[in-house]
Amino acid sequence: MKAQADRLHALRLLRGLLAEDRMGERPEVRADINVTPLVDVVLVLLIIFLVVTPLVTSGVPVDLPRTVNHFRKADDGKDIIVAVTADKRIYIGSTRIADAAAAAQAVVEERRRSPHKTVFVKADTRAPYGTVRALMEALHEVDIEDIILGTEEIEKR
Repeated sequence: MKAQADRLHALRLLRGLLAEDRMGERPEVRADINVTPLVDVVLVLLIIFLVVTPLVTSGVPVDLPRTVNHFRKADDGKDIIVAVTADKRIYIGSTRIADAAAAAQAVVEERRRSPHKTVFVKADTRAPYGTVRALMEALHEVDIEDIILGTEEIEKR
């Protein structure tokens, strides 16, 4: 019985030592969220948006005329985009051109560098007919025959 009491006493002393040891070195519970993966994902998305945004918003924004018979063509980046705004300004891409004749010459230069490109004319709905007509005549005079006119489809209800 004495041996059992000694063992019990030794066990209590050992538990006491272990409890004191744990109490002194017990780490605090931390409820922090690891945000490093979140920051990595956000930075990758930011880089993607910074790279893609200039590609999506190419050219000058214009309000295209709406038509029922709308031909859809995917934007493959192989078009020379000529825009006519409501205030009679002509742009190739995002570069302003002085007049229709200069625009036609600029298109010829671009076609010389890349002969496979087609000409895509997008004119604002409020653009004067005469400005668009002068541009089309200038393009025709420099022997550019494959011209696509940009429109938007009328939504059927």
